[in-house]
Amino acid sequence: MVAGKIITCAVARSHFHAILFFPSLTFLLKPCILAAMQPSLFSSAHLTVTQLTLRVRKLLEGDLELQDVWVEGELSNFSRPASGHLYFTLKDKGASLRCVMWKSDAARLRLALQDGMAVEAHGHIGVYDQGGQYQLYADQIKPRGEGALYQEFLRIKAMLEAEGLFDPERKRAIPELPRKIGIVTSATGAALRDMLNTLRRRLPLVWVILAPAPVQGVDAPPALVNALAEINRQEPDVILLARGGGSIEDLWAFNDERLIRAVAESQAPVICGVGHETDFTLCDFAADLRAPTPTAAAELATQITIHDLAGFLEDAGTRLTSLTFDLLGDQKDLISSLTTRLKYVSPSRRIQSEGQHLDELARRALSALVYRNELHSAHVNGLARRLESLSPLAVLKRGYAVVTRKDDGSVVSKVKQAAGVMNVRVGDGEFEVIRQS
Repeated sequence: MVAGKIITCAVARSHFHAILFFPSLTFLLKPCILAAMQPSLFSSAHLTVTQLTLRVRKLLEGDLELQDVWVEGELSNFSRPASGHLYFTLKDKGASLRCVMWKSDAARLRLALQDGMAVEAHGHIGVYDQGGQYQLYADQIKPRGEGALYQEFLRIKAMLEAEGLFDPERKRAIPELPRKIGIVTSATGAALRDMLNTLRRRLPLVWVILAPAPVQGVDAPPALVNALAEINRQEPDVILLARGGGSIEDLWAFNDERLIRAVAESQAPVICGVGHETDFTLCDFAADLRAPTPTAAAELATQITIHDLAGFLEDAGTRLTSLTFDLLGDQKDLISSLTTRLKYVSPSRRIQSEGQHLDELARRALSALVYRNELHSAHVNGLARRLESLSPLAVLKRGYAVVTRKDDGSVVSKVKQAAGVMNVRVGDGEFEVIRQS
């Protein structure tokens, strides 16, 4: 019994806290709440405002369903201060909900918000401590009913993607310098004026063909298919399929299966420029190239502009002049080379060459004669030196002497032969000596 009473009181106090912050939840009160408000055997919780708010925040943020929720209602009290954040209220007949969208999420928003719009906002529920209120922190906003269209968008996309209509291998290159551009769009829309102004500014030489068709409503898809077929018969180099921005309902014609197949089967490459940069249609996937806007589609179709062509012509003129001078220089060098070769084979050149050769032979003969004489002279000198080294005079020069008898001229080689007057011959002359006995 005591345990049961404790549990009942705890539940009652929990409900009591809910009353303080959510008056709309009063239908959940049980009779036990009255008992809980009566003095009990247990002391009541004492919390500061911050502690109580934190406890409520934990309750709300702990509910996983409230952290990933779509809320639909009518937009009111919309404001966008200088901070870039969005503040608004969602309301219906029974209640209202304060909402905030931070600047980072608001920057991706493609929908122009205004009071009175019926929208669906996605986000999570949290508590603004300073204001003591719970609110939706939104990260996506779309018009009410867009969810069903988006599911259909995904269904058609998956089906055609499975057939290979969106394969990158099917994409064709866009010609850099088209001569004829076809446009499929509304004849009265601003998109046509923007594209024509862009084409006139970038490439006024191009031939533009228009196949007008409605771009919105139930009649738009078949009309656009017929316009594509008609403009293909004119054999353009590239086709621009475009319209201005709008809601998903406004752009739905470009998600029509018939039009998507016609784009994929087009004989000429197709540039799809539907809506704004954040808008995507299934025709974007089937086209050979997607452009974020109609103006961008016209720019992508004219990759080479009139200014580029003027630059190309100027460069071509410069290159032509340079090539002409180079050719003249080459021909001048050729003529000079031929003249030089002609001089080499002319009779006068040969006579000069043979004369030079004769002079060279004469010089070589004289040089050989001088060398031969010098060689023989060196040989004779060598023989002379050898004879001189064998001469008796050479021996006398080394300190020896030859003694001969004056009377008979015989050589005195022994002491007993020396007698009387004798001649002594030395290296530089001779003199007489007398031996006295």
